[in-house]
Amino acid sequence: MERKELLYEGKAKQVWSTADPDLVIQYFKDDATAFNAQKRGTIASKGVLNNAISERLFLLLADAGVRTHFVARPSEREMVVRKLAIFPIEVVVRNVVAGSLAQRLGRDEGEKLPAPVVELYYKNDALGDPMINDSHAIVFGLATRADLDTIVSTSLRVNESLKAFFAARNLMLVDFKLEYGRAADGAILLGDEICPDTCRLWDVSTGERLDKDRFRRDLGRVEEAYQEVYRRVVR
Repeated sequence: MERKELLYEGKAKQVWSTADPDLVIQYFKDDATAFNAQKRGTIASKGVLNNAISERLFLLLADAGVRTHFVARPSEREMVVRKLAIFPIEVVVRNVVAGSLAQRLGRDEGEKLPAPVVELYYKNDALGDPMINDSHAIVFGLATRADLDTIVSTSLRVNESLKAFFAARNLMLVDFKLEYGRAADGAILLGDEICPDTCRLWDVSTGERLDKDRFRRDLGRVEEAYQEVYRRVVR
């Protein structure tokens, strides 16, 4: 399938139109950003690895009954997906205290939560993607009550599937970000990507971070971490 017009370029991907109005191509880049793009860099072969990892996880979720935008992976950097009207909401599911949750509540990183915590963030780079609640989303027209119910319940199902999958590969799913959109037929589908850019993954045995925190925190061995997740997830 051929790329036609560049529709959107974000921090990690480009989105291109195709001859089919219901399908687009996500092109995965090696660019890396953190702290709302205040920190920028490149992670060698990140796009190739994230594309393959995302395909594997989308197929896993499809087998679990979760509807996603994934259609095919025609090349190492391209993914054909259903075109979605993306909700301007990021959903973060947390199983372990880390990152901003530790900072906001003064908790120690690594504290396991007795139940998953679901957080909503307004997708707006200029505002720093602020946290919102259900009422904000509904009152400001970002989503309806029914939309949010679907999004949150689906996110919790995704969490259960991914936790088990990663645990079998000696990886702890600390937290992760999801995005959703509405397809042409009105269905709400899981979109974007699922990879070390969007998930915090720690080695169960050593606690080593195998995700974008290595880039955010200048921990080194960033490419090796992504390659290790690829090895455990895809191969």
